[in-house]
Parts: sequence; structure tokens; C-alpha cells
Amino acid sequence: MTKVQFYGEPPPGIDQEWLPGRLIAIEGTDGVGRSTIISILRDYLEANGWGVVDSGLRRSPLVGPGIDQAKEGHTLDPITLNLFYATDFWDRFERIMLPALQAGMVVLADRYIFSLMARAIVRGAAREWLEQIYGFALIPDQTIYLDIDAEDLVLRILERGFDFWESGGDYLHDRSIYDGFMQHQREQLHEMSAMADRYGWDVVDARGTIEEVFEEVRVAVMPTVESMSRP
Repeated sequence: MTKVQFYGEPPPGIDQEWLPGRLIAIEGTDGVGRSTIISILRDYLEANGWGVVDSGLRRSPLVGPGIDQAKEGHTLDPITLNLFYATDFWDRFERIMLPALQAGMVVLADRYIFSLMARAIVRGAAREWLEQIYGFALIPDQTIYLDIDAEDLVLRILERGFDFWESGGDYLHDRSIYDGFMQHQREQLHEMSAMADRYGWDVVDARGTIEEVFEEVRVAVMPTVESMSRP
């Protein structure tokens, strides 16, 4: 059983002190291989008898489509965008993550509140404000950070092309898309590394092959998973 703890004020309607499941957040910037690792990890855990669900940004049926539509206009300010994402997060937590944790399952979060906060901070949002609006988030049992530098990341991104938002196109107006990407990612990765130190995450070097990265992630998460009652 895991003691229920939140980063700020507990949300209404949650009166449990303990949850039998485990919440594992996998953090890392776009293009780092995060979703691939989560897919492989889920298959591995399920093959070994564990019940697993995964949840990621913009998957809320309530808010996800609205976020996608709003981002297509390239005009969202950081405050509005983060209120969208906070609503998306809460809806997914209430509908998917919390019931799975109550049922004794492993929940793999494909990014958590940290990516959202880092994105907003580099765009000028106040850290204190972000900590308040995301204070309802449950503290994960473990956070794995897939670490990479911007120079290695850009080689992967070149194959698929640059994204407007991940290149800071909404606020780095005087940069080319390449220069904007490098500046935005360096600042965002710096913020994420600082969070890794602050919150005590398990850091995995994401520059290796998928097989190498998965094995390091697997070794890191299994003590957390195995601290549950055996299925």
C-alpha cells in the first residue's frame, strides 16, 4: 500500500490514506523515446501478470480535442494553455488513474505535471502559480526521467520535422525554427534536470538504443512494482 500524498491541497472527494496500486511517471521531452519505452514496459509488466494502464497528455475525452483544436491556431497564451492542461490532467486522474490505483494496478503516466510546468516556466509563467494550479496532483511512487541533450535530440527530430510548439514558435518570434527549437529545448531540458534533482527522480540516459534504455528503465521500476502484493 502507498500513502496518498499530494503536492498541494488534496482535491475534494479523495479521503483514502492508502492506495494499493503504484503510480510511475515517465518524464522526458518530445522525441526522447518516452512513449515507445512505456509501450514496451506495459507489455513486459502485463506478460508477467501485472495489471497496467497508461495515460498521457491530451487523452481526456472532455478536454483533449479542445486542446488540439486550440493549438492549431498557434495563439494560446501560457495561462490559458496550462488551465486547459490542468483540466485534462484532472479529468484523466479522476476517470482513469485513480480507479486503477484503487484496483491495485500499475499506472504508467506518459509525462506528468512536470513537463507541463517546465514548458510554462520557459515561456515566463510564474513557478508559484503553476505549483498552485497543479497542487492537486498525486505524488508518484516513482518518476523516471529520460535524459538527453538538445544536440542529440535534434538529430532525431530532423527525421520527422519540427513542431511549432516544441520549437517555441509561440514566443521565440525572432528565431528560425531550428534556432527556436534549440533554444527552447535547452531551456526546457535545463528546467527538467533541475526538477530531477529537486524531486529525486531516477535519471536514465536516453541516448542509447531502445533496448538499452528499456532495460535500464525496467531495472529501475521493478522494485516499485514488486513492492505491491503479487498478482
